[in-house]
Amino acid sequence: MKITKSETKEMVLTLTVNIVNGDYIDKVSKILRDYKKSVAIPGFRKGKTPMGIIEKKYKKPVLVDEVYKIVQESLYKFISDEKIKTLGSPIQIDEDKIDWDNQVDFQIKYQIGLVPNFDLAISKKDKIDFYLIEVDSNMIKKYTDDIAKRYGKMTNVEKSINGDLVYCKINQLDEKGGFLKNGISNDATVSMDHIDAKVKKQFIGVKNGDNLKIDILNAFTNHTDLAAMLKISKNEIGNLKFKMFNFQVTNISRLEPAKLDKELFDKVYASSNIKDIKAFKNKVKTDAEKQFMFESDRMFKNDVVNYLLKKVNLSLPDEFLKKWLIQTSKQPITMDLLNSEYDMYAKGLQWQLIENKILEEFKIQVKEEEVSEYAKKMIISQMQQYGQSKMEDSKLNEIAKNILDNEKEKKKMYDQLYDEKTLAIYKKEFNLKEKTISYDDFIKLASKKNK
Repeated sequence: MKITKSETKEMVLTLTVNIVNGDYIDKVSKILRDYKKSVAIPGFRKGKTPMGIIEKKYKKPVLVDEVYKIVQESLYKFISDEKIKTLGSPIQIDEDKIDWDNQVDFQIKYQIGLVPNFDLAISKKDKIDFYLIEVDSNMIKKYTDDIAKRYGKMTNVEKSINGDLVYCKINQLDEKGGFLKNGISNDATVSMDHIDAKVKKQFIGVKNGDNLKIDILNAFTNHTDLAAMLKISKNEIGNLKFKMFNFQVTNISRLEPAKLDKELFDKVYASSNIKDIKAFKNKVKTDAEKQFMFESDRMFKNDVVNYLLKKVNLSLPDEFLKKWLIQTSKQPITMDLLNSEYDMYAKGLQWQLIENKILEEFKIQVKEEEVSEYAKKMIISQMQQYGQSKMEDSKLNEIAKNILDNEKEKKKMYDQLYDEKTLAIYKKEFNLKEKTISYDDFIKLASKKNK
């Protein structure tokens, strides 16, 4: 058995595997002898079938199977020994030229795609903007108000204002304005935040016992919410013959925000010992800045990806990869579908190659013990969010182990740690130009970049 290689196209290598009779004959003969002992052929006693009949019936499939076993083992050993960096897996060519009935020696050819050679050469000459989201006074007020509402309580009131929850008995009306016989009827809460602006005015200033006649299709544009409110299916909404409903107010609830006092501070930040509103707002600002840093990092990472894809500008063996994708796809794939999606696939593959190069050049690794510590930190952080006290190390280790026993969760943590380490490399190696930006402008910029 001998393998020779020749580069027929740029980044495509042809491997020719030469198999001679001596490479497989002993194995094939043994299998056929075993068949003779075990196979029952009509007209012959078990073990007494002539070898000629056994060979006629089984030799060709056994020969094909054994030859390809030798080829596959030898091929992948050759690729490994020669340290050939491949894309995809080998594709057999000239398959139809093999005469399995008459040949005793075989020459089987494969093509493999090659990983392109390239340099990253990241330096301080590579400039990328890093956007810092500004947490201004308006944002601090909004976050503070949201916290106060989250820890607030509901109270019943006599007369509604904007933002209240209005509980109603809802009945479908007929063409004369009376209750429709066997019509839709349900008790539900009307949230003013989900009503058409014009209709909302009718729900402001109402009291218990008041009745409102509402065209529900004009009032509620979200048919999923409307179906839930009327307790019917979404399909029934579009088939309503009578769309006028009577809403009789039965109760009005108002959310009273919690007071910004020590009791609230301790509930929200139990371990921080915040004593006044100023310290509370400073803590809110710090938390918002941490939260926004994730957003800044995410945009920066995306910018790095796009920058390096453009800078490195990797070429790929596109024709080979398209053939390989068609051959290996679990679902039938047409050339039109492949061509429409190939650019996205190629871009993902290019980034995978670049990222692998980064991991290699900067010797980035994630060790088992790092994943374990990461899991423990995550558990502790979640406990702090819910105000739970610190647990014993033995219990913490047990919970971490249970999480990491789930391969999906374990892989997710490995990926997160790799992301953190590569992000640190990007921040160190690139020339970052920090720019302060408002949250609204950041969202607009992110939307523009994602188009």
